[in-house]
Amino acid sequence: MADAKKEEFLDDIESAEAEAFADEMAEIDDDALELDTLRAERDEYKDRFMRALADAENARKRADKDRREAQQYGGTRIARDLLPVYDNLQRALNAAHEDPSDASHALIEGVELTLRELLNVFEKHGVTRISPEVGDRFDPKFHEAMFEAPVPGTKAGDILQVSAEGFLLYDRLLRPAQVGVSSAPAS
Repeated sequence: MADAKKEEFLDDIESAEAEAFADEMAEIDDDALELDTLRAERDEYKDRFMRALADAENARKRADKDRREAQQYGGTRIARDLLPVYDNLQRALNAAHEDPSDASHALIEGVELTLRELLNVFEKHGVTRISPEVGDRFDPKFHEAMFEAPVPGTKAGDILQVSAEGFLLYDRLLRPAQVGVSSAPAS
């Protein structure tokens, strides 16, 4: 009987050790599960943080670009409004030079100075003229065809006449140059 008691005692110890071991393993599994959960949560927060950082950087860049564009192109409306002033001064000079007997020399000089000053102001603010010449190729990005005519001795798309100069504000078109264009010459 002593052996039976000894065996029973050893079985009890082994089962107690097995239970303790199982409990320890369960705790380790719970700790590992909790650690995995915390890692997943950390990764999610890190991802959110990185996305928020990228969004903030993109917003800053967009705002900076908008500010630069507003600074550079903010004068578009006033520049467009001044183009007819330029046109009228140019017409006055052209008319005065056609018939100089009627126009006073001082008046012509004053109009020329005013026109030069207007062009200086344009240049200072990034407004440049588009001045096509007769015979240049028509470019729809910078020219507006006011008419087409078949003219012998020209190629289709050649500029025949310039009605009004065009203008750019930096790289944006304010007004296309108004031109007459040659179509395919008549046979």
